[in-house]
Amino acid sequence: MSLVSLHHTPTYASWLNQVERWFGLLTDKKLRRGAHRSIQALEKDIRDWITNRNDDPKPFTWAKSADDILERLNSYLQRIPGAGR
Repeated sequence: MSLVSLHHTPTYASWLNQVERWFGLLTDKKLRRGAHRSIQALEKDIRDWITNRNDDPKPFTWAKSADDILERLNSYLQRIPGAGR
């Protein structure tokens, strides 16, 4: 029995970034700061957090334009030997 399972994600799986971000917010805003006396209390806290986020959704606002992001990425790629080949 293996304790580790490797999963290969699709090349264009940008939706996974959103899933990772969601779990990061849950961890930062609720789990790291919470003190739960039982599994049931933890589960209730998570469900309440999800309900509150769904009741007042806030779209992600990009701080930079796509051109700015691509320009910065290009400057990084130029500094990495063999990148972009």
